[in-house]
Amino acid sequence: MELDLKQMIAMVDIIAEEKNLPKETVIEVIQQAIAAAWRKENGDKDMNVRCELDLNSGEADVFVIREVIEDGLAYNPATEIPQGEADGKEIGEFVEEKHKVGVFGRVASQTAKQVILQRLRDAEREAVLAAFEDRIGEVVTGTVARVEPKLVRVDLGKATGIMPRSEQIDGEFYSVGSRIKVYIKEIDRRDKEGDRGSAQLILSRGCPEFIEYLFRQEVPEIEAGSVEIKAIAREAGRRTKIAVAALMPGIDPVGTFVGGRGVRVQAVMNEIGDREKIDIVNWSDNLSEYIREALSPAEIQTVEIDGKRAKVYVENEQQSYIAIGRSGQNVRLASQLTGIELDIEIAKKVAKKKKKNVEDSLLSALQEDGATEEDDEGDNAESDNDGED
Repeated sequence: MELDLKQMIAMVDIIAEEKNLPKETVIEVIQQAIAAAWRKENGDKDMNVRCELDLNSGEADVFVIREVIEDGLAYNPATEIPQGEADGKEIGEFVEEKHKVGVFGRVASQTAKQVILQRLRDAEREAVLAAFEDRIGEVVTGTVARVEPKLVRVDLGKATGIMPRSEQIDGEFYSVGSRIKVYIKEIDRRDKEGDRGSAQLILSRGCPEFIEYLFRQEVPEIEAGSVEIKAIAREAGRRTKIAVAALMPGIDPVGTFVGGRGVRVQAVMNEIGDREKIDIVNWSDNLSEYIREALSPAEIQTVEIDGKRAKVYVENEQQSYIAIGRSGQNVRLASQLTGIELDIEIAKKVAKKKKKNVEDSLLSALQEDGATEEDDEGDNAESDNDGED
């Protein structure tokens, strides 16, 4: 089983058209495959080998690249060469040793073909992902292709994206073949150990931006410039808080987002599920007032702000429970929304002194006067009696 270079070169244009790839990319893939095959058959796995392909003659040359090191030192002949053998090259420079590519054996040919197939798949996927770079931040409709324990694969037509568990709506069920809306969050090109071509299109339904997009679809006043979303804090599948503001006088921003009979907020909930509660609150440039709004429906007595922290005082245990929320959810989202670390405390009750009004004071004075007159009359009577005796 031999590797026919001339036949491979003749296929360059066909492969480029079929895979929708630039011709230069296909040539680069073939050169990488030839270098890998030569290294497999003639060299060492540590060797740095590159290939140059002559499209006219159908021939190829490979170059083994070695770094020049100081004479007398222990070295790896696969990657290093002593300065005395480097034809005048300086230490730290590189020497290229040219080899003519002949006929590959079965193992090397199989290696080359595997490399070509893998590299072409990677290049094709990279080209598709590059087409989505301009669409990051959009919401598209896809089809659930596969459900795995840690992620869901979604077919978007020309590409397949993944929705990790952290980007899913908690408690939402995904079935293969169902159509769902997803937010294109990013292209993850981070290298993963032992995983070549690991770029992935990351999709989301659990991010705050997905909620913002849904409201933009339902609230035309956002595009008109009369209202805006100032901040969003979300725990997908459980609760979302949105701070909104009016940009024109006379507009109720909360009412605008809720819609008549709640039709707008209900449309958003129809997409994300009724399990997730949505709180829409007024944004304020007065931080104390903003914190009060963010903690609704709790009733707040006072707010003491100290830098990026604030103590929030409520009247009693019941209001404290409402402000904190189940498992601390309400205060946690309010902190995210405002950017302030919030501590909920119960206000100490101060005993109030009873104040006497004017009528009570007059009545008391009259009673005292009456008591004095009675005492005087009693004294006079006693004096008269003494005289009679």
